[in-house]
Amino acid sequence: MLYPTLTDTRSLIDLSGVWKFYLDDGSKDVAIDQPLETTDLMAVPGSFNDQGVLSKIRNHAGTIWYEREFSIPQTLLSERLVLRFGSATHQATVYVNGQKVVEHKGGFLPFEAEINGVIQRRKNRLLVEVSTLLDYTTLPVGNHTQSTDEHGRTIHHVDENFDFFNYAGLHRPVKIYSTPQTYIEDIVLAPSVNGEDASVQTSVQVVGDYDQVMISILDEDGNKVAGADTPEATITIEQAHLWEPMNAYLYTAHVEVVKEGEVIDEYDEPFGIRTVEVKEGQFFINQKPFYFKGFGKHEDTYYNGRGLNETANVMDLNLFKWIGANSFRTSHYPYSEEMMRLADRMGIVVIDEVPAVGLFSGFSALLTSGSDVKNTWDEMKTHEAHEQAIRELIQRDKNHAAVVMWVIANEPASHQDGAHEYFEPLVHLAKELDPQKRPTTIVNIMFALPDVDQVLDLVDVVSLNRYYGWYLNSGDLQTAEKALRAEIEAWIKKHPEKPILFTEYGADTVAGFHAIDDIPFTEEYQVRYYEMYHRVFDEFKQVTGEQVWNFADFETKVGTARVQGNKKGIFTRERQPKMLAHELRKRWTSIPDYDYK
Repeated sequence: MLYPTLTDTRSLIDLSGVWKFYLDDGSKDVAIDQPLETTDLMAVPGSFNDQGVLSKIRNHAGTIWYEREFSIPQTLLSERLVLRFGSATHQATVYVNGQKVVEHKGGFLPFEAEINGVIQRRKNRLLVEVSTLLDYTTLPVGNHTQSTDEHGRTIHHVDENFDFFNYAGLHRPVKIYSTPQTYIEDIVLAPSVNGEDASVQTSVQVVGDYDQVMISILDEDGNKVAGADTPEATITIEQAHLWEPMNAYLYTAHVEVVKEGEVIDEYDEPFGIRTVEVKEGQFFINQKPFYFKGFGKHEDTYYNGRGLNETANVMDLNLFKWIGANSFRTSHYPYSEEMMRLADRMGIVVIDEVPAVGLFSGFSALLTSGSDVKNTWDEMKTHEAHEQAIRELIQRDKNHAAVVMWVIANEPASHQDGAHEYFEPLVHLAKELDPQKRPTTIVNIMFALPDVDQVLDLVDVVSLNRYYGWYLNSGDLQTAEKALRAEIEAWIKKHPEKPILFTEYGADTVAGFHAIDDIPFTEEYQVRYYEMYHRVFDEFKQVTGEQVWNFADFETKVGTARVQGNKKGIFTRERQPKMLAHELRKRWTSIPDYDYK
């Protein structure tokens, strides 16, 4: 699925703006063939929760409806017209002029439908039914229950199996784009490096009748440096510029479909040339051992919630550059296409994660439950959703140079019987689908220590979320340091050939809280906590990176351990630095991206 762009053969209509909105409380039926009966409004893209202000809107579990009118210029009516959603969280049914055109389950990846058969002249009505519900068949996972109010209406309750707020709605752009009736459906690019040159395996899928496909490789100045005249080709680029972390270089594959001597469709796909490999207990980019410095983060800002905020995206990655970070993980779901394209351009390395969070029956965000009597893999019915998410994520992000690894799940119950059988086909699927054959990982939870974990033998990298000194040994950094060191030694013994990446470690810190002693929640304790971890990391060559949790404070569901959200950010939610930010900057700006160990 190609990102919608404006070209000489394609038009683009952006439906962003203020839509009609209705929160469905079950008091009346919505007639899909009639205008939505509501006076409420909601901005798209954006989470509906915070925009609505009131608790009954913010915390609504169930169905919501969006509606707007649109027109199609008469000159486009003979073209193929496609309605495209960047995402709809978590499930959507879409109607145009009262007719259903598409359904999609899964809240973080795009979907689309051709709408020529339902379009009418002048005004058209777009109606979207969105469900915010999560259960043991969805990703992410939620505990869904129901009750009945005094009017006999069904009330839905979702207790999320994860520690971030269940923002929902139309989070990403809704667009209509046009193509000719013969059109480029997809472009696949798989680069490799041969000394100073590079080759790119290209595959262009075209729907319809045509005579020829022309592929031109353009450098950053727009000069043609290579090309081919077939849809399937191996294109050699001499003296290739490599895409490097923090030093991005992007080529463009300019694809033209020709019929009877005329270009009938064209598309530009930016891409970078780089290699990724895991060997000898290290992670290599461009045949050099790379050291990850960066963050787990969230799509989470004031007002927008999880909705696309390109201003925040640019600011966040500029803060990365300031602090010396070179990477992030899309915890715990795929981020917007706009963010992925920005990471490509700015040279930020991305570990790309499917929304497989909460695969743990009885899980507690405070790591207080690891021995519940129910076996997760008897309870979960998520395999179909999981496979779909892997397929859609790799289909969307396969050409991004920034993406160097796929995360198959975050913190599953990988110590429970059945975990290996659940994950083995999913890891194989990711390997099979990815034309660039990137490494894979499953992010390990603290309960799944080396003696009981059943899945990390399936993947290329040992990724660990660890909270010694916070959830365990809170306030006792001396004991925490011993435990951390001992566990790393155990992982190296079990998987000596695999690099170890710390994908989460952190301590909640309220900006402005201070103490002389090791008092949790103070800025001083956060600094000493990280100093301890880094001291241990530097003892082991096999530790190939550190992604702290979290980039910025973020919103969560309410709880006595959460004070207006999770406060593990290095920056506040407003993006102001805590004391630790300056200490991390000293460390990370002194650590090279390559050959640190």
